[in-house]
Amino acid sequence: MVRKLFSYFIPINVYKKNSAISKSLEVTWNNGELVLDSKSTNYSYGSLQRILRKGLKYIGFERIRTFESVLLLGVAGGSVIKTLVDEVQFKGKITGVEIDEAVIKIANEYFELYKIPNIEIVIDDAFEYVLKTKKTYDLIIIDIFQDTNMPNFLFEDFFINRINSLLNLNGFILFNTMVISKLQEDRNLLYKSKFKGNYSLRMYPKVEVHNELFTIKKLA
Repeated sequence: MVRKLFSYFIPINVYKKNSAISKSLEVTWNNGELVLDSKSTNYSYGSLQRILRKGLKYIGFERIRTFESVLLLGVAGGSVIKTLVDEVQFKGKITGVEIDEAVIKIANEYFELYKIPNIEIVIDDAFEYVLKTKKTYDLIIIDIFQDTNMPNFLFEDFFINRINSLLNLNGFILFNTMVISKLQEDRNLLYKSKFKGNYSLRMYPKVEVHNELFTIKKLA
């Protein structure tokens, strides 16, 4: 493909849409790879896929293959789903919750998310879904951004406790955060302090420069 070849020299935009929720969304060929970006950051594939792949590796691909259920809060283009299915070879049920229907349309059209058989996409606010679901999960991936901003509710006690109640024993939370200020650094340290006793938490700073990952295991 000519555009793919030229993208090693200069990014080639193939689609752009203004979304009411995500603002600007762009699909671009970049260094031979099709990626989804917002106005200021990568939303799917590219650096974001590398970040979440590292998080899954920290948990362990073999361990994840033994899981039966995954909840993904924040689907975007679905790059972490592709990693789970293609690289981890996860065969269980994946539930993806995404508030922005426009993003899912892009994921289906440009990244063929609809071809993955073991995924259910739910168009809903992550907070609302977590509040009302009766299901529990072996792995919960939290990857929610509005451009470079993260909603405050992700760090509040009520949401943290609700997520913990949805996690099965010996299950994991993989939480992707962005740290570009001292305020956000302090926010993450406070978040870390909330997991004690029956949880084993590891924090991985400066993943792809500005991202900080948490892996949290719920102990028996």
